[in-house]
Amino acid sequence: MPLAKALELAQEYDLDLVEVAANARPPVCKLMDYGKFKYESAMKAREARKNQAHTVIKEMKLRPKIDPHDYDTKKGHVVRFLKQGDKVKITIMFRGREQSRPELGYRLLQRLAEDVQDLGFVESNPKQDGRNMIMVLGPHKKKTEAMAEARQAQEARKASAKANPGRSQNPADAETAEAPAEASAEA
Repeated sequence: MPLAKALELAQEYDLDLVEVAANARPPVCKLMDYGKFKYESAMKAREARKNQAHTVIKEMKLRPKIDPHDYDTKKGHVVRFLKQGDKVKITIMFRGREQSRPELGYRLLQRLAEDVQDLGFVESNPKQDGRNMIMVLGPHKKKTEAMAEARQAQEARKASAKANPGRSQNPADAETAEAPAEASAEA
């Protein structure tokens, strides 16, 4: 089709004449609303970026002589990272005479791996690296799955907040709110 006729056709339908394949013989053109096309492609790219997951490696540093409460706190952080779908690099730092007892660090890493084995797996076994011993834990579920679950939980909280306006979503607040009501009913 001649160029003049194609341009006339595009004006008649109030569309744009877009060249699709310039190197083809003859060149291929298409009638379309170019602004709408650009908008839709931008929205597709935005949606793809939204669902994209970045692989993040979180790091947790420990010492061989860690207090039980500190261990529980650090383990809680590791659990949170694994639930979010992130990998966790555990580093045991040895100082002074501790360097002559690497088995303490190895046992600590094995204990941590056993404690979180329902959420993650040992991706790289403990290795001595100078003054440090390193182990990497990987999550069982992928980052995208964890993000989807978090999004669903947030939507559920929003829906229940809409259904019960003025009520706190925190279970501890709900218990304290019920206690005064029961006390006034008894009086």
